[in-house]
Amino acid sequence: MSARLEQMTPEQAHSYLSDAVYLERKRFRAERTAESRDHEERAQIERAAKAIHQGPAEIQRAISRLVKGYANEIHTHFSESTYGLATRLAPSALSRLLTGSEASERAEFDANNRIIVHGPTEQIAQLADSHTLVLVPTHVSNLDSPLVGYALHQANLPPFIYGAGLNLFSNPAMAFFMSRLGAYTVDRRKQHRIYKDVLKDYSRERIARGHHSLFYPGGTRSRSGRIESHLKRGLLGTAIDAWQEALQQGCTDGEVLVVPCTLSFSLVLEAETLINDSLAGQGKSQYIITDDEFAQPRTVYDFARQVLSLDASVHVRFGRPLDLLGNPVDAQGRSTSSGGQPFERRRYVTDLQGHCVSDPQRDRAYTDQLAQAITRAYHRDNTVLSTHLAARAAWDCLQARHPHLDTFQLVLLAPFERWLDRTQLLDHLRILLDRLKTLEQAGKIHTALPTGEDPAQAVLVEAIERFRRFHSTPVLDFEDWRVLVEPKLSLYYGNRLSSYGLPGADSMETS
Repeated sequence: MSARLEQMTPEQAHSYLSDAVYLERKRFRAERTAESRDHEERAQIERAAKAIHQGPAEIQRAISRLVKGYANEIHTHFSESTYGLATRLAPSALSRLLTGSEASERAEFDANNRIIVHGPTEQIAQLADSHTLVLVPTHVSNLDSPLVGYALHQANLPPFIYGAGLNLFSNPAMAFFMSRLGAYTVDRRKQHRIYKDVLKDYSRERIARGHHSLFYPGGTRSRSGRIESHLKRGLLGTAIDAWQEALQQGCTDGEVLVVPCTLSFSLVLEAETLINDSLAGQGKSQYIITDDEFAQPRTVYDFARQVLSLDASVHVRFGRPLDLLGNPVDAQGRSTSSGGQPFERRRYVTDLQGHCVSDPQRDRAYTDQLAQAITRAYHRDNTVLSTHLAARAAWDCLQARHPHLDTFQLVLLAPFERWLDRTQLLDHLRILLDRLKTLEQAGKIHTALPTGEDPAQAVLVEAIERFRRFHSTPVLDFEDWRVLVEPKLSLYYGNRLSSYGLPGADSMETS
């Protein structure tokens, strides 16, 4: 960071600081909070505002003060011993989190049957001994982090540091353990370049020091329910920077690999809030929702007790590890070509003498390649559950019944218009099941669906039973020969199957 500041012209430094002052003042006006922490931040920003008019030297000092303050805010203290204790207690702790506080309920909760872990976990564990790993999961819910943590524990993987929202550290006891379990703070309210650069530098430094890291390249929970297809390149770029930094220093143990991880939930606690935000057109601009179902502890317990008591309600699939150019690697961590032949990846960032050469434009291209490889892995490793498929079929049929309406009109249908003929819905489910079978045989998706003499009927019955577990307004429900539909939530859960070329795929695209 200091090198970047030294290379700035006075005009660039002025713009850099002005951007921070403007955006932070704008945030303070919008939030209007009275917390002591905000008072300190306001005072710091006002000092920076005064420095803007006092010349280049004061501007540099003001930027340095902000950088130091943000670095101290982000950094927490990881403890191997605390991590070891916490992971030994992980099963019972997770049981308590997911079932509330009743001992009898915790005794009946078997996380191994509820949370299914897939993927080449033995290979990943072996690679973790000789490489630095960057885990990049999809982001579905605020429950992702404890569930991924449990999956890491089950896979015998080492601790991973990860960024957690600053609001999660407001509880002192929670903050103590989160910081020692690898979490560092991320204040998503801060959108200016200085803060983002400090965050990127922190991530790069930790990776360069050999700390396994976890971050969500989608940036935030998927508002629409779709699997992420447009990833934020900033944090992915820090891994490439860290790798090259190690090579420049002659470190032979500085190899960094990326592990995609796809999360699939039967039901999502914040589904209604997230799809409402997506439909309101705020999903791209509103980076964090501070008031949703996850903010209500009683709601979290109710959700967990009613939903996560179901067998195989959550699937965590670790993907095949990738190098930082987006290529798959073998069991020894060597990059492999499309034909499966290993090759030396370092030659893509070094000159003929073997010296690492800095090239920002080249690295941006490599980051794009990596992002594309991760999104392909997400779609390939996605596990389709009954709630996704039934909701998708219902949305398709609802659109077919009202062909003159667009997405926003469909979700606002009157209650008496929200029904489908059960026979027609089952017929469409059979078409989708046949298509999914073809995709799965081609290795393009995974399914975990009920079977029987009539698989379509089994999928619909299971989905309706699961939807009834939590949502006050059932996403789907039986009524004689009809099936009642809640359009918004059907769109949300059905969006999990967008981008697969299924019948009606174009109708499923939404923000």
